[in-house]
Formats: sequence, C-alpha cells, structure tokens
Amino acid sequence: MDIAASTPIQELLPTLKRLRAAQAAATPTYEQRRNDLDRLRDAFQRRVEEMATAVSADFGNRSRHESLIADGMTVLGEIDFLRRHLKSWMRPQRRMVNWIFLPARAEVRVQPLGVVGVIAPWNYPVNLALIPLATAIAAGNHVMLKPSEHTPRTSAFLRDLVGEVFPADRVAVVLGGVDVATAFSSLPFDHLLFTGSTAVGRKVMAAAAANLTPVTLELGGKSPCVIGPDFPLPLAAARIASGKWLNAGQTCIAPDYLLLPDASREAFIAALRANVQERFPVVAGNRDYTAVINDIEYRRLRGYLDEASARGVKIIELVSLDRATADAERLIAPTLAIDPPDDLALMREEIFGPILPLKSYRTLDEAIAYINARPRPLALYHFDNDRARVERMLDRTVAGGVSINDTVMHFAQDRLPFGGVGPSGMGHYHGRDGFLTFSHQKSVLRQARLSSMALFKPPYRGLADRLVKFLTR
Repeated sequence: MDIAASTPIQELLPTLKRLRAAQAAATPTYEQRRNDLDRLRDAFQRRVEEMATAVSADFGNRSRHESLIADGMTVLGEIDFLRRHLKSWMRPQRRMVNWIFLPARAEVRVQPLGVVGVIAPWNYPVNLALIPLATAIAAGNHVMLKPSEHTPRTSAFLRDLVGEVFPADRVAVVLGGVDVATAFSSLPFDHLLFTGSTAVGRKVMAAAAANLTPVTLELGGKSPCVIGPDFPLPLAAARIASGKWLNAGQTCIAPDYLLLPDASREAFIAALRANVQERFPVVAGNRDYTAVINDIEYRRLRGYLDEASARGVKIIELVSLDRATADAERLIAPTLAIDPPDDLALMREEIFGPILPLKSYRTLDEAIAYINARPRPLALYHFDNDRARVERMLDRTVAGGVSINDTVMHFAQDRLPFGGVGPSGMGHYHGRDGFLTFSHQKSVLRQARLSSMALFKPPYRGLADRLVKFLTR
C-alpha cells in the first residue's frame, strides 16, 4: 500500500466548499444514507485483515486480535446499530404544545448540519475515524476526515477504503502532519469532532472558535480505578489487566492509576502478577503484546519510570524484559509503580502506556476526595459489591463514563453516550447520541386556523385582561 504525500494546505478550503455544495444540493435521503452505510460495512469487512496488518506495521507490532476487536468489531457493530435504527431516528417527533397555545401542533425534525470534520488519533486509528464518519453519514452529512500522521499506513488504508466507498464530493480524506491538522482545525465546518490529548484539544477548540464551529472533544486524562474493601482480588486483577494492557495501555479510557486499601496491596499485586504472566509469559517477540507507537512516546514513558526510580519509587515489572530488547522494539513490560508522589510526571500527566501506579487509601471518602481534587476524568472504575458504597462513588464523583466491577466496557455500549467532561472533553457520540450530535434538531410549530393567542392583542381589556390576570396569578 502506497503511503501518500501530505494534502496541500491550499486544497483544504476548496475541498470543504465542494463537499458543502454537494450536501446542500439535496438532503440525503434515508435510502442514500442506508446505502452508504451498507457499502462502507461491506468494503470494510472485506478488508478487515488488511486493516489489522496496516495497524500492526505502524505500531511495529500490534496484536492482530486486539485490532480485529477494537478497530474491527467495534466499527462493524456500530454501523449495524446505525442501520438498524436510522429510519426511526429520522422521523419527526411529536411534542406536546403548552395548553394555552392549543390547538397548535409541535414537532422536532432532525436535519443534517452540513459538513462534519473528523480528526482521528493514532491509538485506535480506524475505530476513532470510521465510527464518527459512519455516524455523521447516518445523520445526512458529508465528511472531511483527517487521520493521524503517526499511523501512515493505516491512514493510507483509510484513504483507499473511503475512495472505494464514497464519491469524492461526499467524503474526503486529508493526510498530513501538524501543519495540515492546524489548518484543518481552522476550517469553517458545521461541526468538528477531535479525539486526542487535552493540550491539543485546547488548540483545536481555539481554532474552531474563530468560525463559531461547534466542537465535540474526546480527550483523556487520568482515569482512576478504585478497589473497595472485600472485593475478590483475582477478579479485580483480571478485569483491570484487560483494560490496562489492551493496546499496551495506549487507550484514552485505560485505568491510569489504582486506589486500593493498604491491607489489600500485596495480595492484589500477587494476583495481578499471576494474571499478567498468564496473558504474556514473555513480552519480547510476543505477537499478542503491542509495542509503543513511536520513539517519542517510548522515551516519554521511559522518562516517567526513570524519574520515579530516581525518587525512590518501587517499580515492579510484572513480566521480565531485557532493556536492550525493550529499546530496540519499543516495548515496556506491564509495570507497577508503588505509591509515587503526586508531583511526579507519572501522577501529573496521563500515562497512556502500560504503567499502573498503585496508591493506598484508608476510607472510601479519602479515595473520593483524592479523585475530586484532580481534573474530571474521562472514565472511572469502581470494584465493589457494596451497593451503598457504589452509590456514594457515583453520586460524589464526576467522570465522563463509569464501569462498575469492570473496565473500558462502557465504551462498547451502543445505547450509552460516550464523552468527557471538562478537561476530559465535551459532547457525546455513539449510537443515537452521535446521530443527534451531528444533526440539527429543528423546532416546528404548526399553528391552527383558529388560535387562542388571537385574544392577546391591544387594547388589553375585557377577556384579555382577565386571562392575563389568571395566567400570572
């Protein structure tokens, strides 16, 4: 597969204008939208193994099965959900009219916004490109997609796939680095969805603000994981390992740090070590263990560990790995950092890698206070079978989404909105919530031949005066 050169920046605005003109010429019908989704699903399903190969080549090694599940199954499942419900979502919804306005009728119509821009990241480069694209298409929009420059083979795959499925005036793929992404963010889209870091999200939002472009920002942050007293530690270890070491921790909703009772620490470490070693008996040369995406990210994560070690933090590799091999293959073994101080980069920055800090708490209120003293996270995980403690955690913390007694699985629910809050993002997508994000909900009032409001006109005397007094009593 050829890796195409960057899209010239001067072509971006003409491309947007071409897409907007085509979308404005005729509102896409249900039949067109359904046909688009059908063709996208068929083409992608046919090429899903090619997709997994491209993603693995970009990472150096990325588990084929993780790609087929996280970037394959999720996309196919979301398209199926959109196809199944699209007709009902497109229908106008009747709304009750305030009684004093009877016999008027009211409804809400959903209509496309126009052209939606999508900026996708490198960690799940297909999932986080095609799900927003499919949702925007289902809502009747045309789309400009900017995949990540850090996964060039996957971006080329997406360009070829989109070119196979869609006319050039319905979906366009833009390739390039930071300069192209910056110019892309500044285009006057009708909506812009960005997935990436909080720091870059601020820049995207600032660029979009110049055009008053509404944005959906899917960011990240330090998602906490809390183990309650008496929760079975082997079960917690298995489910935390699944969420943390999926994609070698390069997941925006991965558990970023773990809070657990001090009395449970050693037993939990033993349970987690056993579970991880069962999953990954070795790391080097293991096709099921994903590499760090590039040298920049690898050095960043090594820097976190080096700083922690220099400060006396106990670092535990759950699977042994030779440093020379690690450096050559950009591998970091599943690693724990025990009670790191809060001023370390490991505890200030989103880790986005296979390192899990463990910190102890004495009471659940202390754990809640620790979480609330930090920026609101994209996800929160609480392992506890005590219903009252779970309700206290849900009631007193704010996070984009929550899984109780599991990790990351809330992301895969078609009927749950996905999105952050505050520094971890704004807006939602997935399923009907995504359809509405990429739609305008237009209020329509149909006035009857006779209107009660005809009574309210100057001069305000008699019946009008009595009605005003009644309505403002």
